[in-house]
Amino acid sequence: MIIAPSFGRPGRTLVVVAGALALSGCGGGAEQPPAPPPPLVTAITVQGEAVPNIIELPGRIEAVRSAEVRARTDGIIERRLYQEGTDVKAGTPLFRIDPRDKQAQLAQARAALSRAQATRTNAKQIVDRYRPLIAEKAVSAQEYDAALATLRGADADVADARAAVSRAELELSYTTVRAPISGRVGRAQVTEGALASAASATLLTTVEQLEPVYAVFTESSSALQDLANRARSGALALPSLSGVEVRLVLENGTEYPVTGRLNFADLTVDPTTGSQVLRATFANPARQLLPGQFIRGRITAGTTRDGVQVPARAVQLSNEQATVMVVGKDGTVAARTVELGGQVGSGWVVRSGLKPGEQVITEGWQKVQPGQKVRVQAPQAGAKPAQNGQPAQGGQPAAGAPRGAEKGTAQQAAPAANR
Repeated sequence: MIIAPSFGRPGRTLVVVAGALALSGCGGGAEQPPAPPPPLVTAITVQGEAVPNIIELPGRIEAVRSAEVRARTDGIIERRLYQEGTDVKAGTPLFRIDPRDKQAQLAQARAALSRAQATRTNAKQIVDRYRPLIAEKAVSAQEYDAALATLRGADADVADARAAVSRAELELSYTTVRAPISGRVGRAQVTEGALASAASATLLTTVEQLEPVYAVFTESSSALQDLANRARSGALALPSLSGVEVRLVLENGTEYPVTGRLNFADLTVDPTTGSQVLRATFANPARQLLPGQFIRGRITAGTTRDGVQVPARAVQLSNEQATVMVVGKDGTVAARTVELGGQVGSGWVVRSGLKPGEQVITEGWQKVQPGQKVRVQAPQAGAKPAQNGQPAQGGQPAAGAPRGAEKGTAQQAAPAANR
């Protein structure tokens, strides 16, 4: 500090005060403000429990029975006898083909039968006449044998004529085309006036049985082998094939209300895809499931004895990868990549990446970073969990669901907003 000369006593006092204020402004010895406390998050402790082993697979709906109705005789289509898109019983007339040609053939066959029967009657009379005369040597044995041979030939001609009549009657019956099975009949593939050909088996329409229906899925052979290995090791309690339940998710994301069961597992592997076929049966009283429809199946393939399940709001999905925020024993947050199974209620089954006893953040993970210290509180009693189909605020939409998670439910696993 420099004190200018020639100042009076009051001036020197002001200069001294100013210098003291300047020294105090330099911060020498001043206290820093306290650091903010670690953010508060809600976390749960993962418990090992028996959880369903859910496998989610894409599939299609197929009719249990499907019949192509084709022409079995030649002729012109005279009339369509059914209403397209309706349910029909087996044997219901569907089309009528011009029967006049077949009627004429039947009449001709019947005339040939009458002629053969008349010839046989005459041959039998000759044999009956020769039989008493042969003992009296009035007729030679050769003549009698010839009469018997003629009678046998007449019998054969009658049988042949009767077969021709049956064939003509069958051809005439083909002019009325009937439903081979009960089910829903599709649209007509021909119109009145079209030529139906038996040689080319002209397709007329299709009948499909829609109650019940099949849901057909494909799964890789390696995944099914892993499933069998887990069952043999005791890690997975796997029921019999008919005891495996299947739920369906429709194309619009809604769940089909009826539960089905597996009834077939193919024992051959497709050499082009390396996959095997699984098939389930579903009741379809409302005809909501239609052949060819795309669906996703949630197959409950047994129960994992020491499985792990976390709330859906704790899972973050991004770039086909699922992660959760784990709190260490020292309160430090770490991001953990996990492999998801299926959804059970409002939670995800975790196949790998988590162990019982670890703490997973369910609320407040948006405001923390890996490596940061946090304060943990238990979930509040009566807190409403995030529901499927209602992603919470602040969750990032999934770029792609991991294996086992369906595309329609990827965004449903977005974490709940921090309350």
